[in-house]
Amino acid sequence: MNVRAVAANILFQVVDKGQSLSSALPLGQQQVKPRDQALLQEICFGALRILPRLESVASELMDKPLKGKQRVFHHLILVGLYQIGHMRIPAHAAVGETVEATKTLKGPRLRGLINAVLRNYQRNQEELDQKSVSHNAGKYGHPSWLLKLLQQSYPEQWESIVEANNMKAPMWLRVNHQHLPRDDYQALLKNEGIDSTPHPEAQDALKLAAPCDVTKLPGFEKGWVSVQDAAAQLSINYLQPQDGELILDCCAAPGGKTAHILERTKDSQVVAIDCDETRLKRVHDNLKRLNLQAKVVCGDARTPQEWWQGEQFDRILLDAPCSATGVIRRHPDIKWLRRADDIEALAELQREIFDAMWQQLKVGGTLVYATCSITPQENKDQVIAFLARTENAELIGSDKENPGRQILPGEHDMDGFYYAVLQKTP
Repeated sequence: MNVRAVAANILFQVVDKGQSLSSALPLGQQQVKPRDQALLQEICFGALRILPRLESVASELMDKPLKGKQRVFHHLILVGLYQIGHMRIPAHAAVGETVEATKTLKGPRLRGLINAVLRNYQRNQEELDQKSVSHNAGKYGHPSWLLKLLQQSYPEQWESIVEANNMKAPMWLRVNHQHLPRDDYQALLKNEGIDSTPHPEAQDALKLAAPCDVTKLPGFEKGWVSVQDAAAQLSINYLQPQDGELILDCCAAPGGKTAHILERTKDSQVVAIDCDETRLKRVHDNLKRLNLQAKVVCGDARTPQEWWQGEQFDRILLDAPCSATGVIRRHPDIKWLRRADDIEALAELQREIFDAMWQQLKVGGTLVYATCSITPQENKDQVIAFLARTENAELIGSDKENPGRQILPGEHDMDGFYYAVLQKTP
């Protein structure tokens, strides 16, 4: 299929229908030639990063919005605008291929409209681009509710957070300690002409100078290395798993942290639980590639009695369901799929899981509460409230007034993440 037509349909599914880019894009990539898959990804990710700017330009150039069955053609216009304004594709090719996509979308009657809009943008691009950033949504590329939340929560850092959110994410690797040390793997990469930089804290993390296909990574199929952001790899620093322990990775999919625990310990029994059967398939796939063993369970973390009758755990990594506001640079659709009232609902779900998991922890055991969010309601406020209602919980390594560690997007080029370490007292 025409790659622009597929991109327009993906944007339609995400923006209008509320489907995640993580599920819509892979389906779309199956519809285009392998050589076009990277182009499709770039168009979809890029357009979603600056969606308000594109919408602003489109509204200036059209007498009335496209509605109903014509909405997919609205998104085709956005695809064309993004190519002309933000990619290296020659303008004539971007216009021609985008107009041609109307055939695939069965809308030839709109060829003239789309051609006129895109050519008008070409002629007046400078003026239209300036208008598109004259309002906060266009200037910052975030919905107003999220911008307000960031300004209130981080009055001094909100602009740098927004800037980091709108950048392309780097590619971080996690070297499998069981196969070879990080420095040795870095040398292997250099031999392949792949430059990388070690992380100062995450002991197995390497950041690639430029993303590459995993098939080019030495030993990837043999399990020597995985792709995982350095902030997520820091979970091992806070959990501190020991050999021979019984460890629970709660809300484990897609399984990166489960694998990291197993790579860093010997004879440990790791249980990985998640409520999403589809996402658990990725846990199985990751463990198989890495030749690691864990007990993988599909279940609701709020009701552990339904899926666990064993002993209490020595350590629990609770990677709680969250707004994912720390990983927007990897998932730009989050900005447009999330709503303000989602935060309160997620905080309530986190509270229920927090209390349930605490009952599964041994006395003297460690629970690490983690999210890939940057909202205080889901992070430090959640931990403060938990400590207030839980007598046998002791905060480790941080101040009760400001518990845990909040990593903001862009810090050491990491995703946004939160960690708090708690110990169960007698």
